[in-house]
Amino acid sequence: MLRAQTLVLTMIAMIAFAANSLLCRYALSHSDTDPASFTSIRILSGAVILWLITRLRTPQHGMQGNWRSAFALFGYAAAFSFAYVSLPAATGALLLFGSVQATMIGYGLMHGERLRGVRLIGFLAALAGLVALLLPGVSAPPLPGSVLMVGSGIAWAVYSLRGKGATDPTAVTAGNFCRAACFAVGLSIIMLPWSSIDLAGLAYAVLSGAFASGIGYVIWYMALSGLNSVEAATVQLSVPVIAGAGGVLILAEPLSLRLVLCAATVLSGVALVIIRK
Repeated sequence: MLRAQTLVLTMIAMIAFAANSLLCRYALSHSDTDPASFTSIRILSGAVILWLITRLRTPQHGMQGNWRSAFALFGYAAAFSFAYVSLPAATGALLLFGSVQATMIGYGLMHGERLRGVRLIGFLAALAGLVALLLPGVSAPPLPGSVLMVGSGIAWAVYSLRGKGATDPTAVTAGNFCRAACFAVGLSIIMLPWSSIDLAGLAYAVLSGAFASGIGYVIWYMALSGLNSVEAATVQLSVPVIAGAGGVLILAEPLSLRLVLCAATVLSGVALVIIRK
């Protein structure tokens, strides 16, 4: 049984993660903000809030991180934004979550981990669910956006794997966000002829970067101290579900039977892999 504080922190973190999908999708579909500007503002606002948290918490140690991890973080955020130009919130969250887990599981297999029995069935089921979602059809998501979101998930998995074992995750995340801001500014300069932003888009990007990303990650790290690895992996199964519900209720997005079945297959498969006896 999780302690009450850990449970509350975990719930807030999962809502924050799902909120990133909703805020990005809403900004790109209900404002004049372009994906490059949204990415830059999101990363910059996240960097500012994490820098402030780091300075207030451990001013003597400062920020950590490295440029390779920062580039993976930027790649995740940029592909995420451009993918949501065409993807519904629920589909995007499922593709992101599924590709993250598939990449991390594949990395483990390449480095000696083995899947047998029920876990192997779960892994194959998760892959089958993702493939079924992407197959051509009336309700299939747009291929360019889907490819971008899968790439975003791979980049986030790389970032997560590079950050495993960090002694001070908050300081590492703050340093990576500040470095990633340099790449984000470069992207905005390249995309300047096509740039567009309004106050609504600016507000959504700041909310996504400073709160759903920056503070959301800090809350998640606080929750991790009360979760074991299985619990931490399992609770993240809720993110696509929360994003899907928000997409239907807030963004009035349609919920297709194909998406429901594929989501159930992917999430069930991942659950079988990460929940051990």
